[in-house]
Amino acid sequence: MEETDDIQNCQDKREESIPKSSPFDFVIKQFQGKRSSPGKKKEQSSALKKFFRGFDFGKSEGKDRSEIEETEINSSGADDQSEKQDLSTEDGLSHLISEAESPSGEQRFNQFMQKLGKKPNSKNLDLNNCALSAADVAELASVLPFLPELEEISLSWNSCVGGTLKALTVHLHHVNLLKVLRLNNCRLTAEDVTSLGEAFEVVPQLEELDLSWNSNIGGKLSLLTKKLQKGCKIKLLKITDCNLMAKDGESLAEILNVIPNLEVLDLSINKHIGCSVKVIAQDLKNVPGLKELNLSMCGLKQDSLQGLDTALQHLAELRKLDISCNKEIGGGFKDSTVHLASLKNLEVLDLHQCCVTEEDMTVLSQVIPLLSNLQELNLSSNKNVGVSSDPLLSRLRFLPKLKSVAISNCDLGKESLSSLAETALHLPELEILDLSWNKCVGGNLKLLLGALKLATEIQVLRLSSCNLVAEDLALLTSLTQDGHLARLQKLDLSYNNTISDEGWVVLCQGLAGFKELLELDVSLRPSSCRDCGTWFSELLAALTKLPALAELGMQRWSLSELQQKQLESFNQDNKRNIRFDC
Repeated sequence: MEETDDIQNCQDKREESIPKSSPFDFVIKQFQGKRSSPGKKKEQSSALKKFFRGFDFGKSEGKDRSEIEETEINSSGADDQSEKQDLSTEDGLSHLISEAESPSGEQRFNQFMQKLGKKPNSKNLDLNNCALSAADVAELASVLPFLPELEEISLSWNSCVGGTLKALTVHLHHVNLLKVLRLNNCRLTAEDVTSLGEAFEVVPQLEELDLSWNSNIGGKLSLLTKKLQKGCKIKLLKITDCNLMAKDGESLAEILNVIPNLEVLDLSINKHIGCSVKVIAQDLKNVPGLKELNLSMCGLKQDSLQGLDTALQHLAELRKLDISCNKEIGGGFKDSTVHLASLKNLEVLDLHQCCVTEEDMTVLSQVIPLLSNLQELNLSSNKNVGVSSDPLLSRLRFLPKLKSVAISNCDLGKESLSSLAETALHLPELEILDLSWNKCVGGNLKLLLGALKLATEIQVLRLSSCNLVAEDLALLTSLTQDGHLARLQKLDLSYNNTISDEGWVVLCQGLAGFKELLELDVSLRPSSCRDCGTWFSELLAALTKLPALAELGMQRWSLSELQQKQLESFNQDNKRNIRFDC
């Protein structure tokens, strides 16, 4: 009986010696300091076994304490014969404790994102413009193994990524579901391009690759393209402003047959690639599902245009064609529009700043009206259009789906404006109309009165530098009083120094009718300056009645000290957040 009491007292003391805060604290204390001698190891091992049996991992919780004590006594003899197993148990427990103290992969990822001020998302990793360092890239690479469902990585506008990409690409096999990779403006090097090419094999699901604004890619694109495998799933490839050379264009042409799913190809702002566009065009037949082709500012010439037109017969799915800012193709449309008319699915055609000639306009006047699904047409900055645009403008009525018409800086005349006004009556879906830099509009806006009344969907009206007068502004405000232009969101009246103070007063008094207006620009021309007259108080009063307005352009208007203070306090006084660009 006394022996039983002694055992019970020892057991009670042993239980009292174990802290209640955490059972692992006891284990940790057993391993503090230097490694014990073999004799002590045996004692520690036995004690550890006894301790962990008390937690009964995965076993019945109903065991009687006497059974546990009996098991401990019976097993004490076996401890002498299992020292090697005990040491293994000790190592395993040490590893268990180490893992318990270390953050999980998910925790590491969350901590990394929080450090960068980003919300963790295991499928979309958006680190655009985060001032990433080389150390950040290395840390990012270390957490990729914990993101098996990752589909998008965006590291754009982080200049320090350049030269460090290999640290990331060697771990991309952990995210083999990756579909989108954006590396805009990262100062990528030749080594980066090479390592990226080598990683293609481990990301077979990649669909979008954007390498825009990395000038060092120029001349080295083959380091990337030669690694692409047949059957590659890439649908979008953007290499804007990368200083591409003619040999880069040839490298690109060679791989079009291994990316048959390509839908978007953007090579814009690569001025030295023009002479190889003809080669690229010959292989566009390999990507029949292409929907967008952007060759803006690529140094195209007339022969490039001819080769491109031949390729168009294979691109029945094309939705957007941008060949703008290629001045040397002017005069070449007469021989290069045969297949343009066949693009029945084309929705966007951008020909601005192409030095289109009168002869070109004659051809385009016959072709463009055949593009029955066209929604956006940009002919801006083609000054030779003015005298020959009447046929085209009058035929735009055959394009009822048109939502955007941009013919700024086209030297339009009064007759052209009349033709446009008549055509606009047949464009019920028109949302954007840009007539900027056409001086004939000033004093003649009334010609568009009927069209603007019927343009119930119009959201953007640009009339910058049109020599507008007070009468034109009165016309605009009268339309709002009758409930027209109710959906207008952007109104550009900048660079119209011809408007008198009385005209600005008329506008401000009628501004309240533009209930959905988001942006208003009344800036003066560069190198000019003018005092802000009595209309300023009318403007402030009108702003309180424009709940949606977010931006007001007032460059080169000279404000008095009082007016400046009124403007600065407006947002606070009226609980608004308007951006004043003065």
